Amino acid sequence: MRAVAISLSALGDTEPLWRDWLEDARRRFRVDVDELDQELPNWRELLERFAEERAPVYFRRDADVSTVLRQLRASGTRIGVFTDAPAELARIALSHLGAERHVEVVETGPGAQQRVSTALGEGVQVIATRTELLAVT
Repeated sequence: MRAVAISLSALGDTEPLWRDWLEDARRRFRVDVDELDQELPNWRELLERFAEERAPVYFRRDADVSTVLRQLRASGTRIGVFTDAPAELARIALSHLGAERHVEVVETGPGAQQRVSTALGEGVQVIATRTELLAVT
């Protein structure tokens, strides 16, 4: 069985929403966003609410990407996604991009790519960009 580990950025860009949330948190809660765990212990819940409310503006389904994901899944390919983005943001992005149902494993944070590759087993193909994803057959 074939397996692919796909960077979330190949499916959709979470960076603009993450930056906007950080700016909003900095302004609204007057915190140092480099110290979120210490200064804003519930930041993950706040991020999740913020992202869920704004996701339709930031994430648009891409028909070509959706087709490739469907074809991979139909062929029996195991699909994993990795990202440095927080888990809450990754989950919302995958859901709004329509990719969630195709993905077997999601890993976030430092070392996410390695953890996805390990979970999917030997011979995993790593896909880092949309262009690489669209070239997969």
